[in-house]
Amino acid sequence: MIDGEPIDYVLARIAKEGETRANLARGGRGEGQPITEYDRKLAQAVGKVLKQRGILLAGLDVIGECVTEINITSPTCIQELDKIFSLNISGLLFDAIEKRIKDK
Repeated sequence: MIDGEPIDYVLARIAKEGETRANLARGGRGEGQPITEYDRKLAQAVGKVLKQRGILLAGLDVIGECVTEINITSPTCIQELDKIFSLNISGLLFDAIEKRIKDK
């Protein structure tokens, strides 16, 4: 999430066989996917609150239809999404920072 808006892609974390944890550090793999319409609506609802609170960068963990975690101190998977989909999420973040500075 950048300035309350979802990125168009997500990184699904898939656990390795015989493991219940899908953490990338525990051998899980990341699979890039386009964001679903449901996840987009969920992210937009959460994004309104994030924006009101001045949070420019956040990562949402979603399992099924539930937000399980909102990461604002160390959102991850930016590098993976950038690589898979030729994005520049950091560039979007800096654009949002510049806009916020100009708007003050």
